[in-house]
Amino acid sequence: MSDHPVATASQHEQELAALELTSHPTVKAAYRSVADTWLSRAKASEAMRARFDDAFAEVMFSAAMWSSNQDKLRPKVTCITRLAHEVAGRRIPGSRWGIDNPDSIYRVIPISGDERYEIRGRVGEHRMTENYFTLWDANMGTVDVLNGRTMDVDSDGSFTITVDSDPADGRPNHVRSTPAAHEFYIRDVLLDWGRDDPNHLSIERLGGTPATPPRTLDEQAEATAAMMAYFADFTGKLSHGAYKMPANHFNLAWSADRVGAMRNQVYVMGRFDLAPDEAFVVDVNGGGAEYFTVPLSNIWGTTLDIVDRTGSLNKAQSTPNEDGSYTYVISAVDPGLQNWIDTDGLHEGILTLRMAEFGETGPTEDLGASGRVVKLDDLEKDVPTLRRVSTDERKAELANRRAAYLRRLPEGTI
Repeated sequence: MSDHPVATASQHEQELAALELTSHPTVKAAYRSVADTWLSRAKASEAMRARFDDAFAEVMFSAAMWSSNQDKLRPKVTCITRLAHEVAGRRIPGSRWGIDNPDSIYRVIPISGDERYEIRGRVGEHRMTENYFTLWDANMGTVDVLNGRTMDVDSDGSFTITVDSDPADGRPNHVRSTPAAHEFYIRDVLLDWGRDDPNHLSIERLGGTPATPPRTLDEQAEATAAMMAYFADFTGKLSHGAYKMPANHFNLAWSADRVGAMRNQVYVMGRFDLAPDEAFVVDVNGGGAEYFTVPLSNIWGTTLDIVDRTGSLNKAQSTPNEDGSYTYVISAVDPGLQNWIDTDGLHEGILTLRMAEFGETGPTEDLGASGRVVKLDDLEKDVPTLRRVSTDERKAELANRRAAYLRRLPEGTI
């Protein structure tokens, strides 16, 4: 393993290979047809349409990255939902999709229930509050889960996870697969961007030489084209669900372990739609969660500017009220207050709050979120508990945010 847990030699090789794949005629044709279909279905506003090209490029490159690592006999560790960066002098597109969590490093590993594997790794000095190895079926349903926060780790921080269809039989860190097992979806969630350490990871399939050859380039291109269409359809349904809700309102919290949702995590979804002189004020009670985050995204499934703007804030990045709750101001202009979530000029968008790590008793009854529209001129009167933030303080906040984020993206943003 390289010295960096994410920017590994293997990751860079996969990114360059996926970049080459995007020039294949089959993939280029799919790019155009998927874009046309998505745009015709979305009925996007002019402001959202203006965000489509950049967001679509990320969603499609994520599909290229993910589909390139589907060989269960030759598995790799692939990190998706990265921001655009440079590798070997070439621009690697971002790969966010599906309303990503800005705090998460997402990695995937293909798995067959007929094979045996070992995932080897090393935790950092500062282990994460939330870290899960979720084994999915082909429909993103949970087959099994290992909690990385509580797994057995050697004194040097190293660990081994065994993966096969047998019972654990005394083996620590065992994930039991089934014939339905399809892939690992691994979430390293960084609550404190400047402190928490993601895991180093590698994968080995145990056994002899693979019985089948790897995909040809044409076969890989067909798989990528299919995943491009799937990603667009999946994200379109998520956004459609959000936009069926009344504006400036939150749906009930829910927890699930299917269609990509993580078991034991609570989600609160809503959308905002504001006039230029309005802000959306959100009050959050985490219900005892050690971790929660309040990110914004567009209807194309990518989060907004999360490095040079506060397009999301999590619990560690926020200041609580005296009673332990949190109040956020969502607006396109800086209100000069703490806990500001920046819409990057948009007056509409999607919020998908995530809350997790409640302990053995689960969330308290007061878990939830509520929102209200407030005129910008009335903010200080409406939220008097939020401290004023000066221009210099905001600049320092953003500088620290960028530096903290780049710990997971040492290549830098472009």
